[in-house]
Formats: sequence, C-alpha cells, structure tokens
Amino acid sequence: MSRVNMEGEAMKMRHLTRRTVLASALAAPAIARAQGDFPNRPIKLVIPWPPGASADAFLRTIADQAGKRLGQTVVPDNKPGANGTFGAIALKDAKPDGYTLAQIHTGVVRAQLMAEQPAYNAQTDFTYIIQLSGSAHGIVVRADSPWQTLEELIAAAKANPGKLNYGTFGPSSVQNMTMVDLQQRLGIELTHVPYRGGSELYQGLLGKQIDIIADASGWIPLVQGGQFRLLVVWGSNRMKLFPEVRTLKEAGIELVVNSPYGICGPKGMEPAIVKKLHDAFKEALYDAATQAVMEKFSMPTLYQDAAAYQADYKELEAVERENLKRVGLLAKPG
Repeated sequence: MSRVNMEGEAMKMRHLTRRTVLASALAAPAIARAQGDFPNRPIKLVIPWPPGASADAFLRTIADQAGKRLGQTVVPDNKPGANGTFGAIALKDAKPDGYTLAQIHTGVVRAQLMAEQPAYNAQTDFTYIIQLSGSAHGIVVRADSPWQTLEELIAAAKANPGKLNYGTFGPSSVQNMTMVDLQQRLGIELTHVPYRGGSELYQGLLGKQIDIIADASGWIPLVQGGQFRLLVVWGSNRMKLFPEVRTLKEAGIELVVNSPYGICGPKGMEPAIVKKLHDAFKEALYDAATQAVMEKFSMPTLYQDAAAYQADYKELEAVERENLKRVGLLAKPG
C-alpha cells in the first residue's frame, strides 16, 4: 500500500473513532435518563395462571405492593394455558426495557426440555430479577371419598390399574411430573386429566369427574371447609395449617417438591433497572400484606437475588433433564 493510501486509511479511522466517541457520548446521557426516569408508565406482570389460583393471589398482591414502591402501577396480566409457559413466551419477544415482566417457575424449564422445538431458552432468553417463593403442593380427594390415608389410595390404585384419575394443570406441570414419578416409584397406574385452571380443576373433583387432585395450595379453603381431604404434602415440612398431615418423606417416599419461582424480564435489561425492580419487589415480599397472603396459602419465603436465582435455575435444568429422561419425557435432540 502506498504512503498516500496509508495516510488516507488512517484519516478514515480517526474520523470513525471520533464519530464513535461522539455517538457514545450522546447516547450515554439518554440511557442514563431512561434509567433514572424508570418507571414512567405502568409495568405489565404476566401471570401464567388463571385468576383465582394461589400463585395468582400472591403475585397480584406483590405486584400491588411493588407498584407502590416504584411509583407506577404493576398491572397483572393473566395468560393461563400452555403448561404455564405463556409468561416465558411473552418475555422472549418483549423489549428489555423493564416494562414487561413475568413469573418464571420450574415448569418453564421442564416444558422447554420436553418440547421438540422449544419457544424459548430459559438460560439465555431471560433476565433473572428476584426469586420470591414456592408452592405448597399436596394430594387431595373429596371428603366423601373412601380413602382416609395415602396408603389406602395407593392400595386402591394397585387394585384398579388405570381406573382412578387425577387432575393437574397440564402434562409438563410440576404436579403431573411428580405424579408420574410417584406412579413409577409405587408401581401404580393412574389416568391423567389436564385442566386449564384452578376453579375448573376443583369443580372437576367436586363434580366427581376426577378422583384426585395434585396441586398447589389453592385447595386450602376447600380442605378447611370440609369439601376436600388432604392426604399428603410434598414439601420439606408439614404445613402449619394442617400439622397432622404427613410429608411424602414421612410417608416413606424419598421425594421433596418445593417448586421455587420468581420474576424475570427479557434478556438484555440494564443492570440499574434490574436493581430498581429487585429492590422494590424485595421490599414488597416482606410487606405485611404480602406475607398475609403467603400465610393464607402456606407459601414459603424463598428470597434470592438475581445472581443466585439464575444460578439455581441453571442447576435445575440439569436435574430436570435427568428426571425427564428417567420417566421417558425428555425431547429427542433435533
């Protein structure tokens, strides 16, 4: 290259460098202003469950409390169906500006691993903000059913393979996956009936369309009201509301299901916005109004910051992959 050409190229590079520096200098205040003004309009929180579910009640309350701290309304947006993955799907296509959030739960990871062509990647498509709580799961039957204990239900299922049926929120829900696991461990066969939401599920049991429900704590009022009987809980400890009901481990089954969940945004969110959201939701989590709802549904406080929440979900993927492989539900590589 001639000296003239070399000098020309050098001049072009200096011009490009100056333009880049100028553009960055102009952009930086705009970004800072956007972060400083956040939020300046309502925030949408996608709840992947129908109104009336226990998780819905909790998320609506914490959204209200977080909104008070952020100075803007956090608007609940119920999108039930698709095994509770519509929140994840909404984040995949949303702008990373902090105005679209969603509950991300263990079923999101599980559904991805079960899909031949998943709609999202839980490790790369979200910004993890805060882990909040988990679900108190259990198995309930009608109060007038013949089964007083878990052992009696298991005996009936062994005597009548495939004749007893149970309801959950879908094939890849944690409730169904746990029931599949239990059937394999216990050598029984039950028939699965998926439902879209809590009210339909509970009406199905009350109307004798199904024999058993495996679900989170939305059944608590019906157990307290005498319509349902709680046979066993899946968590690490007995529920305070029903101290006489054993855990799976106490019933001789080495299985614990806590199902931690939290709130995420789209990938690529600015750290300052993530921190502002995290701080508001953390304060909201410990607010008396939120804790009252959690007490009502026996929900544990499982707070973790963004980094710990993301790290746990990375480990969760490996665990879920092995669980799905064991029960024959892991999607085949494309």
